Amino acid sequence: MSDPFFKFKKFSVRHRDSAMKVGVDGVLLGAWSAAENPKRILDIGSGTGLIALMLAQRFETAEITAVEINRSAFEESEFNFKNSPFSDRMKAVNLPIQEFEDENKFDLIVSNPPYFEPNHNDGTDRSLARQKAELSFEELCKSVERLIDTTGNFGLILPYLSEDEFISIASKNQLFPKKITRVRGNPQAEVKRSLMLFSKTKSNNEFDELTIEQSRNVYTEEYIGLTKEFYLKM
Repeated sequence: MSDPFFKFKKFSVRHRDSAMKVGVDGVLLGAWSAAENPKRILDIGSGTGLIALMLAQRFETAEITAVEINRSAFEESEFNFKNSPFSDRMKAVNLPIQEFEDENKFDLIVSNPPYFEPNHNDGTDRSLARQKAELSFEELCKSVERLIDTTGNFGLILPYLSEDEFISIASKNQLFPKKITRVRGNPQAEVKRSLMLFSKTKSNNEFDELTIEQSRNVYTEEYIGLTKEFYLKM
C-alpha cells in the first residue's frame, strides 16, 4: 500500500480519501498567490487542504477557512488541519460555496477549481471531481465577488485554454485581472496552465511565464525559488 501522506517541510497532507491528490497545480497556487499581510483567507474547493496549509505557513497570523462540498475531502482536510502546526488558525466547512456565508469579507481568496480536459474523463471520482459542472466559472465568480474584501485578491489556477473565458466571466462580476503567470512543463512544452490573480480594481495586467523543468527532473531556478519553502528536497 502506498503512503497516504505527502510530507512537506512544515506539515504533512493525507490524501487517502479525497479524489484530488497532492499535485503540482495546488503547490503552484499555494506558493504563488499574492497578498499583502492578509488577515482572513478563504480556500474554495479545498480538497485535502493543501493550498490552505501552504497559505497558513506563508502568512503566520492569517485566519484560514476552507470550504469543500465533498464530504470525504472535507473530512480529510479537517484531519490535515488538526494535525498541522497551524491548527488554531484553520477551519474546514462542508458546504457548497454558493451557500457559505460569513459576516466578514476575505483579504485573499484562492481556488483550484474543478475543470474538465478532453480525453481525460475516465469515469473515476478523480475525473468527476474535475468537471466544470460541479462548480461553473460563473458560480465561482459570483461567490468570490460576494465574499472578497474591496481591496482583496483572488488567485486561481486553470488550464491555459480557459484563460480568456474566465477573464470574461470574472470581469462581468467586477473581478479584474492584475497578474497572470503562464506555466509550461519544460522549455519545449506548450503552456498548459495559467496562474491568475484578480481584484475588484482595474489595473494594468502583468504577464510572465514559469517553466517547471529545464530537463527531466532538473528544476528551473524560478520553480525552486517558488517552492523551496515547502518541498522537502528543494
